[in-house]
Amino acid sequence: MKRSLAARLMPGIRSAILHRTIRTAIRAESLARILMTIERTLFAAADKMRGAMDAGEYKHIALGLLFLRYVSESFQRLHDQLDAEDDADAEDPDEYLAQSVFWVPEEARWSNLAKNSKDPRIGVMIDDAMRAVEASNESLKGALPKVFGRESVDRAMLTGLIDLFTNLKLDGTNDDFDLIGRIYEYCIGEFAGSEGKRGGEFYTPKSVVDTMVEMIEPTRGRVYDPCCGTGGFFVQSEKFIEAHQGSSKDIAVYGQERNHTTFGLARMNLAIRGIFADIRWNSEGTLVRDAFPDERFDYILANPPFNISDWSGELLREDARWRYGSPPAGNANFAWIQHIYAHLSASGIGGVVMANGSMSSMSGGEGDIRRALVEGDAIDAMVALPGQLFYGTQIPACLWIMAKDKSNGIAKDAKLRDRRGEVLFIDARKMGALVAGSRKQKELSAKEVARIATAYHAWRGEPDAGAYEDVPGFCKSASLEEIAKHNFVLTPGRYVGAGAAEDDGEPFEERFERLMAELRGHFAEGRRLEAEIESRLGVLG
Repeated sequence: MKRSLAARLMPGIRSAILHRTIRTAIRAESLARILMTIERTLFAAADKMRGAMDAGEYKHIALGLLFLRYVSESFQRLHDQLDAEDDADAEDPDEYLAQSVFWVPEEARWSNLAKNSKDPRIGVMIDDAMRAVEASNESLKGALPKVFGRESVDRAMLTGLIDLFTNLKLDGTNDDFDLIGRIYEYCIGEFAGSEGKRGGEFYTPKSVVDTMVEMIEPTRGRVYDPCCGTGGFFVQSEKFIEAHQGSSKDIAVYGQERNHTTFGLARMNLAIRGIFADIRWNSEGTLVRDAFPDERFDYILANPPFNISDWSGELLREDARWRYGSPPAGNANFAWIQHIYAHLSASGIGGVVMANGSMSSMSGGEGDIRRALVEGDAIDAMVALPGQLFYGTQIPACLWIMAKDKSNGIAKDAKLRDRRGEVLFIDARKMGALVAGSRKQKELSAKEVARIATAYHAWRGEPDAGAYEDVPGFCKSASLEEIAKHNFVLTPGRYVGAGAAEDDGEPFEERFERLMAELRGHFAEGRRLEAEIESRLGVLG
């Protein structure tokens, strides 16, 4: 039978589509490499200027100036547009408020600072600019650093940073603002690495954030982080939504942070991304003084500090959040876990990064709390992460994924299956590779993050994730009865078993002969060394 024209053309069409897809992917990859080069180059140049200044102090200077560059450029773009319109007033702050653009007073605009970068009073001028921006924008009050005029701050360094950021060519497009956001995020991560353990207190490594966000899939609703650091989970949530053709307007962002300087970094980080969030600060911290006691959230993502002993546990013994048991006064891990679960909405999903000890510890009643969580069907999945992911600590970590109602739930508009009586275990300890240029810092690749997330999505019944299957050495769906046999220890390695040995294609006989030859060589070397030692001992005798 003669094929139709469409049928005859289809292979060519497919080929064209394939080639176009490949070209697009190549261009995207090339763009990503270019952007990464810009980020690295800019950070290296900025970091070189800090000299002997502590990284923890310097990051507020560099990131503060980068933020001011961003808001000035954003303001100037809209200012030029309004100036060209007959019926608009470019000097009316309300015009900028209506378009979610920060108003920048004339004395605070980057052009003014760049013009006066070599002025001996430049540090004081930057501080005044920060105060002027805060005074003109209610949402930024108390967020911006005012440390530039201190005697200890090198004026030449400030001049160099201003010149560096001025030379960052921008044309006022959304791509420019995204680039500045990427640079800002990259710098936060690099400064965290420079600070070591202290850096790990305010920054969650990107691959860990990616894993959590990809698993939980925040698409629409209320997103909450009770210890939000610099706001990494919020930024990545927005990226996830954009990647899936959603709108960031579909989520509302809430957070709390105890460290006031980190609180400022978070607000600047979110402002650069155009994310308007309800972020609150108090010196007592979330566990002691919950900023949202009566609120419930659809998605919760958190990386609380590990194994904190001085969290005022004795004062909170009867807190209503401890549905599954009062946490030990000497460790806040299960206080955080239960705080997060208590704040989930009726069908909410929460994820929390925890030290590995939380999966097996029996001290202080933690084993009883963990049992109650399992029997209460609060736990959806457990993920064991590889070591060396976090700055300044070798403590291995894990992910707790909790669901308020495992009989229900929706992900990306798809109904999830009933998962009651089951827990998914994922062992990702063998994943990860050293970050380029580092001897101790690891990260998960995009493929590894996708593998973890896809296993979870398939297990909970998302139609586009494919059928779920247990994979020895990697993932296992375990019943509550099976978990009970392990005394409610939640370490994935206990459940997933050993993976199948990889077949390298070498026949058994050849492998046996090769290994025997190696063994004989070791024996021969041992005999040679033994004879040499005896001869030397003989000389000494």
